[in-house]
Amino acid sequence: MNKEFDCVEMKHKAADKIRAKIANFSIKDELAFWEDQTVILRKQQKQIIDKKK
Repeated sequence: MNKEFDCVEMKHKAADKIRAKIANFSIKDELAFWEDQTVILRKQQKQIIDKKK
């Protein structure tokens, strides 16, 4: 079986990038980072839902 795309590998690479990005964050900074990412994700989800209507 020839796999051109490995979803698990993609997720691991993304997790490594995030870990590197937040490695030196304080707890407060890390929480702020995740709160910001949550806001961004919710906006994207709302846009997708609104387009389907």
